[in-house]
Amino acid sequence: MDDVTVLGKKGYSLSNTLGQGSYSKVKCAYCDRLKCKVAVKIIDKMKTPGDFWERFLPREIEALRCLQHPSIVKTYEIFETSAGKVYIVMELGEKGDLLDYIKITGAMREDFARIKFQQLASAIKHCHDSNFAHRDLKCENILLDDGLNVKLTDFGFSKLLSRDKNGKTILSNTFCGSAAYAAPEVLQGIPCDPRISDMWSLGVILYIMVYALMPFDDSNIKKMIFFQKQHRIPFPSTKHLTVECRDLINHLLQPNVSQRLCIDEVLKHSWLQTPNATVESSLPAPEEAECSHNPCEGKPKEKNQSQMPLSKRKREK
Repeated sequence: MDDVTVLGKKGYSLSNTLGQGSYSKVKCAYCDRLKCKVAVKIIDKMKTPGDFWERFLPREIEALRCLQHPSIVKTYEIFETSAGKVYIVMELGEKGDLLDYIKITGAMREDFARIKFQQLASAIKHCHDSNFAHRDLKCENILLDDGLNVKLTDFGFSKLLSRDKNGKTILSNTFCGSAAYAAPEVLQGIPCDPRISDMWSLGVILYIMVYALMPFDDSNIKKMIFFQKQHRIPFPSTKHLTVECRDLINHLLQPNVSQRLCIDEVLKHSWLQTPNATVESSLPAPEEAECSHNPCEGKPKEKNQSQMPLSKRKREK
């Protein structure tokens, strides 16, 4: 049976395609039972490599079943047919993903970014407290509902953490996700706690929220790692952030994993605790790279080529 027939028998009226990857597609549908639109992820076993079907898909399903949080996309139903197709029915992000939203609206006001970041950070805390590392945090995997509330999605690379006989977390050295959001230790294949690597990705996302720019240009990975390890974060002089916001970005994009903030420290950070934070009026410190351009205004004038405008980013599936 085709998808329309299969889903029709379950009470779903299939409509347009929302996205498509190598092994799956996501379609919009109306659910008679819920009386609302939903997103249906359809995975065809015949089109997927064995490693994906045996390892990554079970991890995603396990995460979706275990993780229930207001800022994590809700899963309504998961079922498999005899023809080898898996259907995952989820909450619909009516406003699309965060990357497209920022491309359209531009950099967020800091007070608005604080609210969205707080929602995302609380979702990450729920994951980490449940011993899951997401391992693919990026703007494309953050959906927005009709009220612009954050809904974290795509747990295809997520991992349930395991511990050795002494109770210590077993480190990971597998590269997952997108290079532009990946921590330097991940890019270098250094064994690490994937929860700490999630925090770097969280820093990249916060930077994009407030600047509508990528902090590092991933067109040259070797060069990007150099800038990351130098801890030279470009803060454009065209927008003044509060001292507290810059401090949080600095501590998330910290190349030394022992000094990078964990999620509990992020949620206690002064930027999230103080609505009326202090506006930074001075220019970036000499050791910080500077870049000032709008991604919608043609060729950027940069002193440091480590940045990339969002308009040049390629979507990675």
